[in-house]
Amino acid sequence: MEVERFGSGAPMLVLLSEESALELESPFLAELAKTRELIIPQPPGFGRSERPDWVSGPDDIAYMYLDLVERLGLKNIPVLAFSLGAYIAAQMAVKDDAFISQLILAGALGVKTGGPFDRDFMDIWTSLPEKVMAWKWADPGKGRPDLSGKTDEELAIIARNTESFARYCWEPYMHDPKLKRRLHRIRVPALFVWGAQDGFVTPACGKAYAELIPGAKFTSIADAGHYPHLEQPRAFLAAVHAFTG
Repeated sequence: MEVERFGSGAPMLVLLSEESALELESPFLAELAKTRELIIPQPPGFGRSERPDWVSGPDDIAYMYLDLVERLGLKNIPVLAFSLGAYIAAQMAVKDDAFISQLILAGALGVKTGGPFDRDFMDIWTSLPEKVMAWKWADPGKGRPDLSGKTDEELAIIARNTESFARYCWEPYMHDPKLKRRLHRIRVPALFVWGAQDGFVTPACGKAYAELIPGAKFTSIADAGHYPHLEQPRAFLAAVHAFTG
């Protein structure tokens, strides 16, 4: 498993989204690293992490990450997670939240709050790319990475990330039906952060998700879609700092 550690200060576990290639180059992480040591694992099939055949979804990855937390001796630390990473973080927390001081989930996947015929997550696999970009981003231009200067290895990682995301979130689509019934086990302070213009997973779904965790708070970021930390990093960081203190 590839694990990056950088920054200075008290440690924070950061679980990136399916857009980890964008996140690792973002000013958001650079700014956060000024006051925190960031511990960033890449899930199986992402970055340079191997993808064993037995790993089929976020539930498996959660157990791997809990082993990592134990091996690194991490205790009483905040966990900051985005989209797919937030899905994995929620799976971790329902199993063991003893090492978590605060849990911050942004644009979290993993839970379907609507009925069986409600579309909680838009279909990003069979829809036109222009539609997908409009659902995910308040400003779609921010979601188009410049690939012209990428090496073959970097391009392969981006493609592999997309492949692994589909593998883990295809069926059931973007959620685990069992997770919803386990969220009451999370007893640490939790904050859900959502982009106000998120069309992939709407803020209404985010609020319903937050209500399943005792005492969890919810806040939205204006002029942001599914990745508020990338579109509005200052506003996002302000919300995180206000919560973590």
